[in-house]
Amino acid sequence: MQISSRAQKIEPFYVMEVAKAASTLGAQVAHTDAPMIFLNIGEPDFTAPPLVQEAAEKAIRDGRTQYTPATGLPALRERISDWYTQRFGVDVPASRIVITAGASAALHLACMALIEAGDEILMPDPSYPCNRHFVSASEGRAVLIPTTAEERFQLSADKVKAAWGARTRGVLLASPSNPTGTSIHPDALRDIHQVVQSHGGITLVDEIYLGLSFEARFGQTALALDEHLISINSFSKYFNMTGWRLGWMVVPEKLVPVIERLAQNLFICPSSIAQHAALACFEPQSLALYEERRHEFKARRDYFLPQLQAMGLHVPVLPDGAFYAWADCSQACARLGVENSWNFAFEIMNKAHVAITPGRDFGTAQTHNFVRFSTASSLAHLQEAVARLRALLL
Repeated sequence: MQISSRAQKIEPFYVMEVAKAASTLGAQVAHTDAPMIFLNIGEPDFTAPPLVQEAAEKAIRDGRTQYTPATGLPALRERISDWYTQRFGVDVPASRIVITAGASAALHLACMALIEAGDEILMPDPSYPCNRHFVSASEGRAVLIPTTAEERFQLSADKVKAAWGARTRGVLLASPSNPTGTSIHPDALRDIHQVVQSHGGITLVDEIYLGLSFEARFGQTALALDEHLISINSFSKYFNMTGWRLGWMVVPEKLVPVIERLAQNLFICPSSIAQHAALACFEPQSLALYEERRHEFKARRDYFLPQLQAMGLHVPVLPDGAFYAWADCSQACARLGVENSWNFAFEIMNKAHVAITPGRDFGTAQTHNFVRFSTASSLAHLQEAVARLRALLL
């Protein structure tokens, strides 16, 4: 059987390859005094709030499981529109919101709608690997631009301007970012968007961690700029619905029929049960619980990062959102006698039973020196992980 060249160009998702190895070892040590602690996957340890779970159960009991419109339940689009007004003070008409089968489907639809074969999309290095593969799957090419800690590991208008070429179609940014947890300052984003607009290009911003922002100056939606920008969001992270596979995108009005046509053919519609459940995300009781959990994620960050620094795992930029720590492990590698972050990750997996993610997935700009810790686990797990790492590294 001949495999398509398109499929062959897609690299493995090494985050998941490491996760498989960690799960295998984890099963072997599950009943020992040191079971595996998983700090490798970006998944909240919280589940959907009670009202959301109850809404899902009620939808099933009431038989509301049929297809919905390809763009999603009108009531859910309205709820999201209201959330933008209440949370960010930004008017986002429901008519511009399209519900999708997770943020992944939203990115896929955006790339399919806007990228021609050979088009180039500028992205920061490091960045989330699947984003560049959505570009590749649409026969475009992701151009990774190295970033520095001084730039918060984000692109700048000057770098976008310098990298823009004849085949450049636009930029794909993330704020807050995976793996760094850093956001783009609104002024910097405005400057980037102006450069893109001057070239007639597209600005796509992955905002799936926006609800988990910890600083007011960064916790603003890119949609405040204008209606020409495209925002991708999700119910997975802030709303704690990872396996429900539900997200949304906000696009210019004229793009909605195009996205709808593609969605009808590629996905038919998002999960009807997940959509009915997600309506309850915006009830006051649920929103209050989400805010409590956001403060808990911040508390975990505030505990864990100083511990990493004390062990020589330097985090060059304080993450202002999400639940990640992008740590330079070069000193720790030297201490353990391993050559890069890939080997370092497996060393602590095998010796300390702590699973983390090496930088290999996220680009090539010094990523061999970095690992990503997820602080989405409980404080008790983080404390135990620190004790084990200290025993190994100090």
